[in-house]
Amino acid sequence: MTDLGTGPTIFHNPRCSKSRAAMSTAEELGVDVDEVRYLDAPPDRAALEAVVAGLEDPVTDLIRHGDAKKAGVDTSKATTPAAVVDLLLEHPELMERPVVWLHDRAIIGRPTERVAPFLRDDA
Repeated sequence: MTDLGTGPTIFHNPRCSKSRAAMSTAEELGVDVDEVRYLDAPPDRAALEAVVAGLEDPVTDLIRHGDAKKAGVDTSKATTPAAVVDLLLEHPELMERPVVWLHDRAIIGRPTERVAPFLRDDA
């Protein structure tokens, strides 16, 4: 999955309530999104680099630090965009969710109230 395009995409984990809420928000708005179940089909380097480049949040927020600690994964060096991408390539399960992509921009959909205004933006 290299080309994200400009259309709305949600990196989704159906087991996550916040991720399900983001998908529901898109449905309620009538926005057709590409659903990427990132645990089943992890994003490749190009996709992660695009997300990181367009991320409106701090890049370190893409990492589920609590889950990393539980798994014994050291995230202390994952402070740069390249290091975060490398970590998520090795451990896609540590990617925060949901990540919402639109028009070469990305946000982490937490709190879930961020998703609707972001998806409504056509700029």
